[in-house]
Amino acid sequence: MNAQAIEVRLVSRPKGKPTLDDFAVIETEIPTPAEGQILVRNLVMSVDPYMRGRMNDVKSYSPPFELDKVMTGGALGEVVESTVDSFKAGDVVLHQLGWRTHAALDAKYAVKVDPAAAPLNAYLGVLGMTGLTAYAGLLDVADFKPGDTVFVSGAAGAVGSVVGQLAKLKGAKRVIGSAGSAAKVRHLIDDLGFDAAFNYKDGPVAEQLRAAAPEGIDVYFDNVGGEHLEAAIDSSNLHGRMAICGMISLYNNTEPAAAPRNLPSIIGKRITIRGMLVADHFGMQQQFVSEVAPLVAKGELKFEETVVDGIRNAPQAFLDLLDGANTGKMLVHLAD
Repeated sequence: MNAQAIEVRLVSRPKGKPTLDDFAVIETEIPTPAEGQILVRNLVMSVDPYMRGRMNDVKSYSPPFELDKVMTGGALGEVVESTVDSFKAGDVVLHQLGWRTHAALDAKYAVKVDPAAAPLNAYLGVLGMTGLTAYAGLLDVADFKPGDTVFVSGAAGAVGSVVGQLAKLKGAKRVIGSAGSAAKVRHLIDDLGFDAAFNYKDGPVAEQLRAAAPEGIDVYFDNVGGEHLEAAIDSSNLHGRMAICGMISLYNNTEPAAAPRNLPSIIGKRITIRGMLVADHFGMQQQFVSEVAPLVAKGELKFEETVVDGIRNAPQAFLDLLDGANTGKMLVHLAD
């Protein structure tokens, strides 16, 4: 075990797009677990778009990160010391104290995982909150039905890629995705089985979506917001359903964005638009894992990862995520 721990702290609140100057990488003492706690040496951590919102000091569904304090997020690690009988050294656990090499946490906030059942990274992605978000968002929030035409924005990302594949596996008539590069478009069609995909940088999203879905869409899974949401309203069929998971195109805005200009169409088309947080759907976790884990094991549901090595590179990995440099889940392996 390293003589010292390394952690990433937020040292200033970004104005617009974050920069490396907003973070500090600090060497500190390895914590000692108190009674009822375990000490975990983290192996891999997740960086996620929602973390951008927590950098702002505003009231939201999740409290803001504190300045000059280590950040938090999903992580997997190995127990190196335990004060409780339910965990022993060598156990691999999932928890929320990422952005550091070592974490002392209350044992009740750790979940033991089986490294033999699935690749470790999968527990932070397709079999973790990412996968549950896609599963609950498509089936519950958007009320997907076989025969629906589904449009997914940010479709090459961790959540979007699972949404599109699940829709195909469950009988969608047509699945369309948007992405930010020609390579990602090819990946959606050639590797993940989307029926159509387009690069949103190639022209107006509304025009490209109309061409990809000439009969309209029934379900929209939103990871981007802005122009994509406006295009989805434009192409929606009567009684369309929209799950609003994220709006990454707006996260760095310093001024409120103009709303979609076609909001009155929601009335005539009787569209249902519903925001979602995965925390509201933890009751579906067991159902989700029992259904999706076999699909992953058999290779019927594929997942991609973009992996960055070294905790000192975690801030850059997060900035790259906001720029869309990842395909699938963005992870950081905490070797140093």
